[in-house]
Amino acid sequence: MSDLRQVQFDNLETAVDDARQLLASGYVRHGNWSLGQICRHLVLVQDYAIGGYPAWMSLFAPLRPLMRWLLLPKLLSADSPRGFRTSSIFQPPDDLEDATEVEAFAASVGRLLDHSGSFAPHPGFGRLPPGKILEIHTAHAAHHLRHLRSQDEPS
Repeated sequence: MSDLRQVQFDNLETAVDDARQLLASGYVRHGNWSLGQICRHLVLVQDYAIGGYPAWMSLFAPLRPLMRWLLLPKLLSADSPRGFRTSSIFQPPDDLEDATEVEAFAASVGRLLDHSGSFAPHPGFGRLPPGKILEIHTAHAAHHLRHLRSQDEPS
């Protein structure tokens, strides 16, 4: 755990800045995914917030109040839990170009921030105010980007 950066972003734009900085400086991986894979994963998850999640992801909708109460505060903390397997639809392929995926992440963040309607209900937490959805995606970005450390940064 000590190899992970302590990362908390104030907003998604700061997460994009961090990804661009890691791209510019080079990075050391302390997890399973490259910068490109992390950015693709973030895009896959974020884009469903606007377009709607697959129907099967609502199977556990009755548990959402419990998940909001028990799990959401932990996920929003700086020390969010590790080791959860993600659904195959959110798994990035291995052969991604970091620069392309960082810019795709930036574009996805732009779509989220420019979105004026309501967001799709989150599969785990249900319908939430736009600010809370953005907070979840910001914490999600920090959760994954903390597994990369700039080559210029001591470990």
